[in-house]
Amino acid sequence: MSAKKPLYRHADGVLPNTLALSVVVLGYPASVLMLGLPAWWLSLTGALLLVLTLTWAAYFIHEFAHHAIFARPETNARWGVLMTWITGSCYARFEDLRRKHMRHHIERADVVTFDVHGFIQRAPAWFRSAVLALEWLYIPAVELLMHSFVVLRPFRAGGEAMERARMLAIVALRLAGFALMAWWSLKALALYALAYLVFLTLLRFADCFQHTYDAYPILDDAPIPNDKVRDRAYEQANTYSDIVGLKSPVLNMLWLNFGYHNAHHERPTEPWYRLPAYHRSLYATDYAQVIPAGELLRSFHRNRLRRIMATDYGVVEAPGTPRRADRFVGAVGVSFLTAV
Repeated sequence: MSAKKPLYRHADGVLPNTLALSVVVLGYPASVLMLGLPAWWLSLTGALLLVLTLTWAAYFIHEFAHHAIFARPETNARWGVLMTWITGSCYARFEDLRRKHMRHHIERADVVTFDVHGFIQRAPAWFRSAVLALEWLYIPAVELLMHSFVVLRPFRAGGEAMERARMLAIVALRLAGFALMAWWSLKALALYALAYLVFLTLLRFADCFQHTYDAYPILDDAPIPNDKVRDRAYEQANTYSDIVGLKSPVLNMLWLNFGYHNAHHERPTEPWYRLPAYHRSLYATDYAQVIPAGELLRSFHRNRLRRIMATDYGVVEAPGTPRRADRFVGAVGVSFLTAV
């Protein structure tokens, strides 16, 4: 008789994973309840907690996609589905999100479903201007377009009736939940919307500067063009670690150590809580692929409209160059929450 598998994949993950998942699972409903409390300071505290729980839930989707948390794939999948409901990415199936993200690692490219750049360029001028105006105001219009595409995808030509029914049921259920929240507290609904926009902005900042890969909009499972050598050396040379700092463990936890991206790509199944130590074991403190998040904030701000229309991710200057990230335009619309 075979021995029963442990719950967690790694023995040293019992405590950190249990604590972090408890923050998400318990903190999410607690933060929503705090949004509607009469005291504004409690409501704002709830909004901050909501941003944290949404962000951690999103990065746990990434962890579950790599089967980095639980010993059994089906357990990772079930928890991944739960996280998609918390983050509002449940319109896509978890297995679809996982399959597309695995292509990112295997093919060493940003394989996206919706060509948002082409869509905006082909759109009427008034629509394009509206998107750029919202982005100038730091409202993540492109990410909202990406989520809208996922919702509308089953209703395109060739969509399956079962998928359309599934999508209508999910939309109805979530609309009912938000209607109930509005009936309970309009303040709670407004703060939830604000927290969600902040959450999307945090995710897109982390995603923005982690690669200078080529991006390919591919709706199905067609391969990317075989136009260059995409080996391990290419992968590391076109991957960047946007950490707050090597001595900032608390701040790097804001996006669950996802900033240690070179280490993640070196060993994709390495769990989130091991990534700082794994990074230090691989790279020197002056590793060229590390760009502190503080240096990227200026580029994130200055290029927030340019990256919407750009055809590439820009240029990263050599280490030691003043403002080496200023021409690093970065990516947009590559979130794993919408990669179906």
